[in-house]
Amino acid sequence: MTEERTLILVKPDGVAAGHIGDVIARLERRRFTIDALKLVQATPDQLAQHYHQLVNEAFYPGIARYMQSGPMVAIVASGVTIIDSVRLMTGPTDPAAAAPGTIRGDWGRAWGPGPIQNVVHSSDSVASAEREIAIWFPELR
Repeated sequence: MTEERTLILVKPDGVAAGHIGDVIARLERRRFTIDALKLVQATPDQLAQHYHQLVNEAFYPGIARYMQSGPMVAIVASGVTIIDSVRLMTGPTDPAAAAPGTIRGDWGRAWGPGPIQNVVHSSDSVASAEREIAIWFPELR
């Protein structure tokens, strides 16, 4: 088994609700390594790169507003099978479908106006992780 890196973003709703430490604690309890961590304010260019497959969708402006509504915490973490493990820890994108005990199941919001507020983003593959890490941590290239 090989070690992987992944990107985790604690989104503005997760930061505002005080879940930065909760997310980090879950990673540490699984004995994953935090390689880099920083507070970021997303730029339009970073978001367009990150969500490149969604930029032309009608709902993208709402996602961009949500992601720029406050600071985020960007984390690079590593470990064996970390990508799949973190995806299980976060739960499905839609918090209404996420099981209790997952990050999104415990703290996400899928009701009310605007885009789903699902607390975190996590990379879905090694290729996505490396592409996303380069966007949020250009100094690690």
